[in-house]
Amino acid sequence: MARRIKKAATSASFSLNKMYRRLSTARPSTLIVSIAAIAIAIFFFGGGLYDIIVQPYPAVYYGGSFLFLYPGISDQFVSDSIVSMMLFGLGTVGLMSIYQSTKYAYKPRQAYLMFLMGLIFVIIAYVLLEVTIQLKISGK
Repeated sequence: MARRIKKAATSASFSLNKMYRRLSTARPSTLIVSIAAIAIAIFFFGGGLYDIIVQPYPAVYYGGSFLFLYPGISDQFVSDSIVSMMLFGLGTVGLMSIYQSTKYAYKPRQAYLMFLMGLIFVIIAYVLLEVTIQLKISGK
């Protein structure tokens, strides 16, 4: 009986040591780490931390219509954050597309189309972000 317990304890410690070694030396994929870092940055830039701490309204029904953008710069609705996060994401996709276009030097047509598509995404994101800021400043 004592031998069986001793063997089980030794085997368990070996298994735990092997599992610990495997977990401590594991390296996550660089793609997953970079996607997570970009997602966290977009969350912070879009005002996600403000939404968690202050817990603002999602939107407001005022004057016979819904207000999705807060009419001022000092506060925001949850929909403000969602709009800005989506636009930041669109701009990020555009920048990634521009970067990927440099990898197709042997296919100039594909490189040009990817570059053009990325540039259009970045311009659309920038213009729409500026429009939302102007709407917030004007208070409409």
